[in-house]
Amino acid sequence: MIKRDFSSFLLYAFSFLLLSEWLRPIEQLTETNHIEMFFIFIVISFAVSYFHLKWIWNYSFKTIFIFFAINQLHYEEGFFDSTWFTAFFKDIFDNLRVLAARNWNDLSNEFRTLLFFILLWLMVYLINYWILNRKRIFIFFFMTLVYITVLDTFTPYVAKYAIVRTVVAGFAVMGMLTYFRIIQKENVSAEPTFLRRWMVPLAVMISLSVLVGIAAPKAAPIWPDPVPYLTANNDKVPEDKARSVNRIGYGTNDAELGGPFIGDNNRVFQYEGNGKNYWKMETKDVYTGKGWLASGTTPISFRQEDLVPVFSVPDTVETIIETSRVVTSPDYHFNFLMYPAGISKVLKLLPEGSQYEIDTTNERISLLAIDNVPAVPQAFTVEYKKPKYKASDLVQTTSYDPTIINEKFYQKYTLLPENLPPRVKELAAEITATKTNWFDKAKAIESYFGKSAFTYDQKNVAVPDTEDDYVDQFLFETKRGYCDNFSSSMAVMLRTLGIPTRWVKGFTGGDFLQYSDETSGTQVYEVTNNNAHSWVEVYFPNQGWVPFEPTKGFSNEIIINYETNGPTSSNNQEASPAPVKKPQQKEIKDPNKANDSKSFFDVKRVWEETQLFVKNNWKRMVFIIIIVAAVVGILYRSRGKWFPYGLLVIYRFKKKDENISAAYLALLEQFERYGLKRKENQTLRNYARYIDSFFSTREMSKLTAIYENYLYHQQLPKGTWKESHELWENLIKKTIA
Repeated sequence: MIKRDFSSFLLYAFSFLLLSEWLRPIEQLTETNHIEMFFIFIVISFAVSYFHLKWIWNYSFKTIFIFFAINQLHYEEGFFDSTWFTAFFKDIFDNLRVLAARNWNDLSNEFRTLLFFILLWLMVYLINYWILNRKRIFIFFFMTLVYITVLDTFTPYVAKYAIVRTVVAGFAVMGMLTYFRIIQKENVSAEPTFLRRWMVPLAVMISLSVLVGIAAPKAAPIWPDPVPYLTANNDKVPEDKARSVNRIGYGTNDAELGGPFIGDNNRVFQYEGNGKNYWKMETKDVYTGKGWLASGTTPISFRQEDLVPVFSVPDTVETIIETSRVVTSPDYHFNFLMYPAGISKVLKLLPEGSQYEIDTTNERISLLAIDNVPAVPQAFTVEYKKPKYKASDLVQTTSYDPTIINEKFYQKYTLLPENLPPRVKELAAEITATKTNWFDKAKAIESYFGKSAFTYDQKNVAVPDTEDDYVDQFLFETKRGYCDNFSSSMAVMLRTLGIPTRWVKGFTGGDFLQYSDETSGTQVYEVTNNNAHSWVEVYFPNQGWVPFEPTKGFSNEIIINYETNGPTSSNNQEASPAPVKKPQQKEIKDPNKANDSKSFFDVKRVWEETQLFVKNNWKRMVFIIIIVAAVVGILYRSRGKWFPYGLLVIYRFKKKDENISAAYLALLEQFERYGLKRKENQTLRNYARYIDSFFSTREMSKLTAIYENYLYHQQLPKGTWKESHELWENLIKKTIA
């Protein structure tokens, strides 16, 4: 087995670099996100192998991290919440049946992530086997070169620097394994000087080879680049349904939905607030069978700090008043404001002097200069009411009541095309057959899209033909699409049941960047074009427009209290457990409520703040822990080189003669770290003679005599430590060379 020293650490580090080259292209060529999770996993796998942990710890660390990563990537509930465990294991069994049926495209993202972690686990195991047992890695090195060069040739992935990294890491690993094979075969001592004589020429050879390869002239390619040809011929959409690939992001034209799009990570805006929110841009109410339109336009002007004239959360719903400051990107070119649901005011707008106009039909807020020229917002603050719904209130609406809901309003938001296929309504009725109220029906349809039969996909997305209905095609034929497919289908299905709905466009909450400062605790989030999204709002007479999120893999973070006494539906609770309350959401305290505790130290608050900090900074914390663990491991393995200096400093300031006991024992431990271990049943005098013969001195015998004198008499002549300290220090210094 290879010893744990600096050379073996380099061996594992270069092996990690080789395996990492297999991961780098995945994020660019596939829809896999959060690739850093998989990098962290292989770091942990190599680390437990390097430290030779027992198999129980090896398997435990890897398994715990896999579950933790899946929880962070696919579930909103906390890691220690049993709800997500139950859902995940159910998903595993569902996907095993899908595997048995060989429906590979229907596997869920959670199960695909699990399989990918298992694949990485096997690859690390094979690399460890080749390193530890065979001490050969040429096959893996060769396969890595073939892998990245094929991708460089036949895909958009550019492997220019990847080839250089692979060559450096591969030759370094093969050279070091050759060194270990020679040491093992010839049964020679691995002296540090021998290692340096081997490694220095190896490093020089690799450096010269890489530099020559980079500097040498290269012939032009004989064949043209195959990537454009393959890309042009890889369109799986029939010619009569072909559509150019669009770039993801917010747009105003939704008349014809469908077709693939490519990602765009350019920033749209940043916002600072107390937690993550969905951001609305507009709503649409007319479904045409191919897309969505607005039924008209009713513009209304209002001024800064006025109440926004839009249907907000009714007074019957408990709310939390929040504010968020938005700063748009210089590339943002629309004159529309993004805002959270429940908006009440717009404050502190830049550029100054602009005026607002809201189209109350589609709830799109526009910014106009003094001369009515569209103006792009640069920065502004929004005040909004974040609703806290009660399940007992949501389940009260069971049917349309013309005395409560205006008939014209109801017809507007339940309107459907005359040629909508009947099977859409039949499916909606089947899904909600056991539900008696609007809320439970909406939750049932929302949960329906979480089944393994539906797949979130941005590339292989069909475009409805002339006779096809957009929703019908997704529900019964393709079952593959992105947010527009899921949200449109839910809105239309609910309308077939006579439940008012509308289609909402905007952005998800984006990614956490940092805390705004150390005192306020507010967070800063970044929203890119990749966060462009659509979802559904359902109208309840006593609750207003309530958002729902049918898209697989997304969650809209609304607050619903399921514990309130009332006629809550048990079925609904099973289908959709209460979302985990975000620690950053501060409730408005009731002044009439008695203060049960006057303790200055609020354990619950500290725990919530700790959970929030860990959730928002876990990647940085894992990275820091890995770095600290690596540094500690290196320091521990090399302690024989730096620890003696610490001993010299510690005992230099000690003056008492009794220090001879502790100093002598510390010297014995240092000799053992140096490699001069005392044999079992060997007397101190014999061991001292062995040390003296090794270093060609008599200092150890003299020091041992002084130590034995103190050991047997428990006292020494005054000033003995001064003489013995010099002997002790000389011996310590001999172990440093």
